Amino acid sequence: MFRIHVMVSGDVQGVWFRISTQDKANELGLTGWVKNLFSNAVEIVAEGDMDNLALLAGWLQDGPPNATVDKISIEWEEKEESEFSSFEIHR
Repeated sequence: MFRIHVMVSGDVQGVWFRISTQDKANELGLTGWVKNLFSNAVEIVAEGDMDNLALLAGWLQDGPPNATVDKISIEWEEKEESEFSSFEIHR
């Protein structure tokens, strides 16, 4: 089990980024959360299998249609067990 902590900046708020990220994470069987930050960035924490996390990380490079990703940072961490039971949108 692995975890990624992702920060995405650009034109990523108000373009369905959070709900699209939740949909993609659910499609990939990942758990965690996504939220908007006051800095107009989006923060994501996701846990699951390394291959599916890599797919999510790749998807986040562009995000949903209408999003413009200018910068993305991804930190990987190995976990013994999941901290989450689903993938949520935090407000």
